[in-house]
Amino acid sequence: CRGLVWKHRTLKQLKGDILNYQPERSSVSTANILLVGQIGAGKSSFFNSVNSIFRGKITGKARSGSFEHSLTIAFRKYSIKDYSSGKTLKIRLCDTRGIEEDFAVDTQEMTYILNGNIPDRYQFNPTLPFTPKTPGFIESPELKDKIHCVAFVVDGSTIELIPEKTREQLKDLQSLMNRKGIPQVVYVTKLDKVCPAVHKDPTGMFHSKAVHDAVEKAAVVMGLPRCYVYPIINYESETSLEPNFDILFLNALKQTTDFANDYIEDEDDKMAKPSYQYCSIL
Repeated sequence: CRGLVWKHRTLKQLKGDILNYQPERSSVSTANILLVGQIGAGKSSFFNSVNSIFRGKITGKARSGSFEHSLTIAFRKYSIKDYSSGKTLKIRLCDTRGIEEDFAVDTQEMTYILNGNIPDRYQFNPTLPFTPKTPGFIESPELKDKIHCVAFVVDGSTIELIPEKTREQLKDLQSLMNRKGIPQVVYVTKLDKVCPAVHKDPTGMFHSKAVHDAVEKAAVVMGLPRCYVYPIINYESETSLEPNFDILFLNALKQTTDFANDYIEDEDDKMAKPSYQYCSIL
């Protein structure tokens, strides 16, 4: 990120790269990126912000805000349309319930999400877990139905305040994703609260010690290399687009699609390889 050039040509290049992005394997037409995070971390706001960039104006398609309980009550696979060209991006941002300290994440439910068993718009019910008998259950999901990369959304202003229970839930989810070989990245949001100056001038993002420390803490908490952690500033109170905000978003999204591509290729190769059965000769 330190190598970002804060120029209009950078924004144009990044936007073009994402607009023209397409998974390199024919078996998958669209990359599925799952957003995971605490309530109020900016998960749904991230989608709204990216959607705004390609719509050309501030929008709020996904419900977002700071509430005690998660506003997201359904699993969603959001498509993004570029309104200047009429083209739909080959990227879907998937949203699910926010992580709450008092409500443990159902790892079996998350397994179904990662595997592609849960259909778009499925309404979560805390008293009625999702099972293979649930209407809409996708019995034999293909690679195109699965999650290809996970983006953990972390509030940069409250990293040190993440409850121990929540940290344990995050680690459990990461263990599950690691076992499946699903790549993970981190989006650190609300950095304008850590350093108010970057809200007015995002180009100072990588010269701010407060921002640097927040990003480093996020990397440590999530146990991921610093190069997998991307600082962003969500659109929340703005009424018009800010080009330098857009550069941060699009850079993070472009890197994420690269990781998704790696996963898609790896899984596609696994399925293409013949499986051998060994038997003993009596």
